[in-house]
Amino acid sequence: MAQSEQFKPTACLALADGTVFYGHGFGATGETVAELCFNTAMTGYQEIMTDPSYAGQVVTFTFPHIGNTGTTAEDDEASTSAAAGMIVKWDPTTPSNWRTTQELAPWLVANGRIGMGGVDTRRLTRAIRQQGAPHVALAHDPEGNFDIDALVKKARAWSGLVGLDLAKDVTCAQSYRWDEMRWAWPDGYTRQENPKFKVVAVDYGAKRNILRCLASAGCDVTVLPASATAEDVLSHKPDGVFLSNGPGDPEATGAYAVPMIQQVLAQSNIPVFGICLGHQMLALALGAKTVKMNHGHHGANHPVKDNDTGKVEITSMNHGFAVDSQTLPAGVLETHVSLFDGSNCGIRMADRPVFSVQYHPEASPGPQDSYYLFERFAAAMQANAA
Repeated sequence: MAQSEQFKPTACLALADGTVFYGHGFGATGETVAELCFNTAMTGYQEIMTDPSYAGQVVTFTFPHIGNTGTTAEDDEASTSAAAGMIVKWDPTTPSNWRTTQELAPWLVANGRIGMGGVDTRRLTRAIRQQGAPHVALAHDPEGNFDIDALVKKARAWSGLVGLDLAKDVTCAQSYRWDEMRWAWPDGYTRQENPKFKVVAVDYGAKRNILRCLASAGCDVTVLPASATAEDVLSHKPDGVFLSNGPGDPEATGAYAVPMIQQVLAQSNIPVFGICLGHQMLALALGAKTVKMNHGHHGANHPVKDNDTGKVEITSMNHGFAVDSQTLPAGVLETHVSLFDGSNCGIRMADRPVFSVQYHPEASPGPQDSYYLFERFAAAMQANAA
């Protein structure tokens, strides 16, 4: 989009290759540097912005109607926004939804995040697909004063996500208990009052709805920080261990997470279930490798095949790294694959109740296609206790 006399931009996006997009700024003012990705979901922009897995990323939304349902604290997946900023086609309109408590723009201000509208997001998405996820600098100035050369230099100077451990930035500061269950009409969120299983959830950037799904599956959940040791985990005498989602390079987080997982597996036979970064952590602990993807998978419409049943699930995904299925060791089976590109989406040990998936079953894709994974985890804990 070229700058003109009729249109004075108040926001701009500078890519490391020198390409610049201009638009209308909303939300917080200032600058941020991050990786740029695109998300194809038609709903859930608030959940996306507060998903800790998006730390270090600016999100381009391919769906044009972003902000039209406003925001509500009930939909936050974490206490603050993790995504560095958002790019949309049309400026947010006045919201129309009975659950709305705040419009998107002031919500972004409160979270210190920049929004930019008036952008050809299809063109931007094509650039990401063709060239890979670029490093960018996003700026919002109501006066429209931008130092483009400086912004491009900042984008080029940013180190990127490879080798970056972001789990330590988004994990909880101390352990806590969780008993809130999934939202249901007409009571909303209710409490788990009769749990059957004790679960330790290791927080690499856990979404609240994952914890709700565990509680709804009958779990009494204790959440531990990402730095938790095997002794910390096993001291709670859990019936199962959950490895959460999270941002950044799995090999960087694996420096401390992988030894913990390996020790838990060596010292106990309890079920282990991982999602997203937790899936990658488990794969690394079992001897596999991970790779950086060209532009990753981000959206709520990703078809995944279950190799065990032949069924296809419509899933929600958010990851820029993937497990290299060619490196899975003997005794570790590939259970799920992406029907978009054949990349790995799930593994399990052949002889133990240890499994994980790359996608987000708690995000209501399908909308209930993948909830069985939480039930499978509960069934594994039940069988292990018998």
